[in-house]
Amino acid sequence: MSTPSSSSQDVFKAQLIEARAQLLARIAHERGGVVSRADMAADHFDNSFQSRAQILSERETEFALNEHETAELGDIEAALERIQAGTYGQCTDCGVTIAPARLNAYPTAKRCIDCQTVAEQRH
Repeated sequence: MSTPSSSSQDVFKAQLIEARAQLLARIAHERGGVVSRADMAADHFDNSFQSRAQILSERETEFALNEHETAELGDIEAALERIQAGTYGQCTDCGVTIAPARLNAYPTAKRCIDCQTVAEQRH
């Protein structure tokens, strides 16, 4: 059960910190900096010229984007916590070392391919 080398972890940490900064900047930009997605969705109801179906569709899209961004941010934070704890690169389910190619492609990966496959089949 080895983890990526210290220098590799430093690279992943820098990538994750950059990804977090980009995500937070994108969220701020998309929300106009101070407007939440819920407020944006509520604004759709003020557009009386739009059909009810269009309003509901836009509202659902806003909520889905918020949910996705929140999950993505949570994954980044969890990966940074694993780096801090010294467990980054170990599968959280079985403890084996996650393949370097998987971490390179998906730095927030918390499971090895086998455990991820099982988790996806359960959901």
